[in-house]
Amino acid sequence: MTALQLQSAVGLLALCLLAWLLGGCRRPVRWRVVGAGLALQVALAAALLHVPPLRAAFALLGDGVAALAEATRQGTALVFGYLGGGPLPFAEVRPGASFILFFQALPLVLVVGALSAVLYHWRVLPAVVSVLSRGLRGALGLDGATAFATAANVFVGMVEAPLLIRPWLAKLSRAGLFVVMTGGLATISGNMLVVYALMISPVVPDAAGQLLTASLVAAPAAVLAALLMIPETGAPPAAEDAAPPRLYDSTMDAVVRGTGDGLTLLLGIMAMLVVFVALVALANMALEPLTGLTLQRVAALAFWPLALAMGVPAEQAGIVAQSLGVKVVVNEFVAYLEMASGGGLGLDPRSRLILAYALCGFTNFGSLGIMLGGLVSMCPERREEIVRLGLPSLVSASIACCMTGAVVGMLTPP
Repeated sequence: MTALQLQSAVGLLALCLLAWLLGGCRRPVRWRVVGAGLALQVALAAALLHVPPLRAAFALLGDGVAALAEATRQGTALVFGYLGGGPLPFAEVRPGASFILFFQALPLVLVVGALSAVLYHWRVLPAVVSVLSRGLRGALGLDGATAFATAANVFVGMVEAPLLIRPWLAKLSRAGLFVVMTGGLATISGNMLVVYALMISPVVPDAAGQLLTASLVAAPAAVLAALLMIPETGAPPAAEDAAPPRLYDSTMDAVVRGTGDGLTLLLGIMAMLVVFVALVALANMALEPLTGLTLQRVAALAFWPLALAMGVPAEQAGIVAQSLGVKVVVNEFVAYLEMASGGGLGLDPRSRLILAYALCGFTNFGSLGIMLGGLVSMCPERREEIVRLGLPSLVSASIACCMTGAVVGMLTPP
């Protein structure tokens, strides 16, 4: 093991300690959960990164993403013409100047939304989620509903996963509810995973497989970070197993409703990007003349020790910390976009891979607001508790994302 890999290993333990300290050093911490959480993260990452058959299977995801992107481009070119990627009616004087994010990249959300709905209706996604949830239950001692929602977060968003266990939400313990909230923010949905993989594929080899690995590893990381901050004080409730409900009447119904859900998400992404980038710009206009600092720079100062904990060399830790600051202050979309457009931000391949893993989560204030709104509407009787757990869940999810970065740093030599 090299010095940087050892730095990642020590940093992973330090992140666990940080979660416990930020939670108020609560007891009792179950050492079985700590050991199983760490072992599950490392085992998953090692298998998916270094077992040749699994690597080959995940490499096929890159071809799948490219096929989805090309199919979507044919649709956008038909509807939007050259704005959507069709032939240009003029000469492009600057490479890349004709790329328009909303018309060429974001419509992929529509296609993936419809495809995800079909796979759910065909019981493919529920079968995969059930396998993952059984693994989480056996290793970490979660009740059925909490494990199911945490596993579902690997593929769906922070509102859709709790929706699948809506009848059980009111019965969850405080720790179980916190695990569900942390899992929602520490992972990304399948449709956004495809979009981000397409964006960063020029700077991160096998981007689709890497981001799926990151989302899978983030599930046990989220459970570990959450239970270190708010441990289960008694035996987990003996909730009955959560079963995936049937959401669609037919395959065509799944296509139509999945497309509609994708459209809602697409418009929401557009609005969030416009508003949050504008709000951050306004805040920076007021803050920078007075202090010489921006919000991103302030956040970067807080994330600098976490960048070191993930195993990033000291000379590159500032760049990684600033990108993590952009993720929290604005969102991960902008952070990935800057990473892609900046040619990897000048990072070496290992640091770039660590950053790609650490950015793989909905850990930002906008997503937190979306999650809180969805959970309160689903479980209004626990409104006060959900709101109180909001900011702590953002902290624990950020630590969980950094844990995934530390794990990949530990397993990747310089």
